[in-house]
Amino acid sequence: MTTKPKAKKFNSGDAPQGEGTAEARSEAISRIRRATQPPTATGESQPGIELDAIKREGLTGRQLRVARRLAQKNGLAATSDYDAVRLLRQKGIDPFQRTNLLELAASSGSEANRETDPKDTINIQLPQTVKRAQENLPGPELSPAQRREYEIGQIQKDVAKRRRRKLIGLFARLAVFVLLPTIVVGYYFYRVATPMYASDSAFSILQADGGGAIGGLLSGTQFATAQDSVATQEFLESKDALQRLDKDVGFTEIFQQDWIDPIQRLSPDASLEEAYKLYKKMITIGYDPTDGIIRMEVAAPDSETSVNLSNLLISYAEERINGLTELKREDQMRDALRGFETAQEERRKAQENLIELQMQGAVLDPENVLAGMRGRINEIEVQLQDKELQLAALLDNLRPNKAKVDGVRADIERLEAVLAELNAEMLDASAGENSLARLSVRIQMAQADLAARDMMLQTALQQMETTRTEANRKVRYLTVSVNPVASQEPTYPRKFENTILAFLLFAGIYLLISLTASVLREQVSS
Repeated sequence: MTTKPKAKKFNSGDAPQGEGTAEARSEAISRIRRATQPPTATGESQPGIELDAIKREGLTGRQLRVARRLAQKNGLAATSDYDAVRLLRQKGIDPFQRTNLLELAASSGSEANRETDPKDTINIQLPQTVKRAQENLPGPELSPAQRREYEIGQIQKDVAKRRRRKLIGLFARLAVFVLLPTIVVGYYFYRVATPMYASDSAFSILQADGGGAIGGLLSGTQFATAQDSVATQEFLESKDALQRLDKDVGFTEIFQQDWIDPIQRLSPDASLEEAYKLYKKMITIGYDPTDGIIRMEVAAPDSETSVNLSNLLISYAEERINGLTELKREDQMRDALRGFETAQEERRKAQENLIELQMQGAVLDPENVLAGMRGRINEIEVQLQDKELQLAALLDNLRPNKAKVDGVRADIERLEAVLAELNAEMLDASAGENSLARLSVRIQMAQADLAARDMMLQTALQQMETTRTEANRKVRYLTVSVNPVASQEPTYPRKFENTILAFLLFAGIYLLISLTASVLREQVSS
């Protein structure tokens, strides 16, 4: 009497991963099932047909080696790798099922350890009771619908198990790469970090009132002092301000105290660059161009120190603003004063030259002298013409009076003599290098030069006054709108916010690395 062997379950997750087609696989499985049925009336089996069917499945060399090892583990004497597959399937064992492969891999380590013991080697060769891998497989009496339902249930269980395993692995990775670093960061912020007290202040730079079209247009806006505000911000954030703070109150010594946590504490031999990095972290300065206000926040280990540092920085900014405006005013006024002094000197020289020319001719006004001489000559010429007309009138008589005629002729001779003297004097005054005419021309040129110098002096004076007005308009004033006040509670660290930020940061890094690894794995596998 023969017993029916239990049918073996073959689901999609446990199918062998060979290169054969699905049709050949299903045909081979059907033939194996027919071979496992009770023998026919003739009592004959067909191992050759089964081996041919297994060969057509397209199994790989690795799968055949796994089947041989599994057959040896179950005590089956197989003549070949394909025969090992056939024998295993006759016993109801699928050599390519995952559970069997895992059991084989787990037992390979223990078998390797037993190879050193001769007793274990002897026991392996003895007949053993082989425990079936799956004793709860449904028998062949199940209908195809029941078998399909059973296989679907097994697939769902395997998928659920795989998902659960992957979910556990995901939670483990999140705990290691996200939660654990976040807990460390939170512990630092809540337990280790030294509290810092911050003092806030706000100040602005104003321009003096002044005239001018452009100055009057921009004097009431923030654009008039935008450049100075930016320059002040750059100065307060520079190493120059750090060095002045270190010189006045010992900025580096404040943060080198032993009770400050190691991350925020400066080392005793800290360089200027390290101190400057800490300075930029503790001093926060921002300029708002919309309203022209500079806001500054200074953090320190205690509130009094933060207020002291804020006041010192504001005083440094005020000194720098005064220095910048004073330099501008001095440059502008220097040029204006130099031009005015030059104009004064040139006018003085022109006036001295005129006086010297007037003293050379012993005449203050040679032009008037020459004009007087010309007037006298004109007057003598007029009188001479009158006498000549009177003489002509007397000579027109038939019997002119001799006495009158002689008197008129005598007057004409005297006028001609005077006119000749005047012409000679006029000729002497107009000829030679030291003549009155030449002297008059030189005096006229000197007078014109003096008038030009007077005009230039007046222009220089007006320019100096304009420059003084412009310089006064460029005066800048630093006004403090918010004075620093000592804080009663620590401002930093912001424990909750920093911890949440650290969590988001670590989560983002993990997500980025996971996506990158997934993409690379997909590219390599494809």
